[in-house]
Amino acid sequence: MAKDLFHDVVKNALIKDGWKITDDPLSLKVGDSELYIDLGAERLIAAERDNQKIAVEVKSFIGNSSLNDFHLAVGQFINYRIGLKFTYPEYKIFLAIPNTAYETFFKKEFPRMVIKECQLDVLVYDVKKEVIITWTI
Repeated sequence: MAKDLFHDVVKNALIKDGWKITDDPLSLKVGDSELYIDLGAERLIAAERDNQKIAVEVKSFIGNSSLNDFHLAVGQFINYRIGLKFTYPEYKIFLAIPNTAYETFFKKEFPRMVIKECQLDVLVYDVKKEVIITWTI
């Protein structure tokens, strides 16, 4: 299983943001299928005295076609979200995208429509600074 080009960038950004990496990767067994989401993380929420748990699928969007990368990412995200629902329902899944893709491809109408319609949760990360810029689009 190959890691995405920016896997460690997102991992470092999550740690800087106060998350504890619990799984690298987060593996799920759903029926007779095994799924591997790039990262699992948790953070204590002081006000609730409970842990917030997230799964993060890292994407680089450096292929020849951003639209093709997007198709693959959305399909994978939806499959993982369904898998989590039945195995680890306490996890919320995020699609991690680099700021360069966010500022270009993700500003276009079609990706924004798909994100809204499919209710995708997105986090945008800065590749150079290794920080999270925003959690949703």
